[in-house]
Amino acid sequence: MSTSTGQQHPISLYLKVWALLFVLSTLSYLVDYFHFQSYLRWGLILTFMLAKAGLIVAVFMHMAWERLALVCAILLPPLCLLVLVGLMVLEAEHTFLTRLLFFH
Repeated sequence: MSTSTGQQHPISLYLKVWALLFVLSTLSYLVDYFHFQSYLRWGLILTFMLAKAGLIVAVFMHMAWERLALVCAILLPPLCLLVLVGLMVLEAEHTFLTRLLFFH
């Protein structure tokens, strides 16, 4: 007889997360159905997308039950890369506007 020391999560947790993912996907499709435009559309789509990704990572990839050090080791490098990409976008727009000012 071997005793396993694993953690069992109730199936109701997974069913609730599946239902919430379904609701978030429906809301994401409704953004297109109601023809939202401009920054509101993209803001809503990105919000729903990040919420779904966060749920998937937290529950189905078991990040919610991991140690903080492991979570930081996995999530901080992509976040740092996103910050650097954002800084590059700002620099690119500044360079583009400067070139428009001086060359036109």
